Amino acid sequence: MIESYKDLIVWQKSMDLAEAIYHVTEFLPSSENYGLRTQIRRAVVSVPSNIAEGYGRQSTGSYKQFLMIARGSLLELETQIQLCVRLKYIESDKIISIETLITEISKMLTSLISKLT
Repeated sequence: MIESYKDLIVWQKSMDLAEAIYHVTEFLPSSENYGLRTQIRRAVVSVPSNIAEGYGRQSTGSYKQFLMIARGSLLELETQIQLCVRLKYIESDKIISIETLITEISKMLTSLISKLT
């Protein structure tokens, strides 16, 4: 039984993703301290935060809207990570598990959103 947003597997996996992203972005060039690093971290924090906020609204419509925002932030994050690979800030083999987690969370969010419709 789900008693809290913390019981949602999608929230738990989003927290795992946030932790992984914080570790990976530690190694971005210092020139990106106020650029990509900040953007990436804001996007990844937005995912579990919006899942939690939507859950707390106790309205199906609001919950769905916040889940869609979380999914948008996830896709924003995916784009920014791909840019880091293109710029050779991160080696592509270092983000395989992150990409897998992004795909999994995206599918979970899409499924949850469709169940609320």
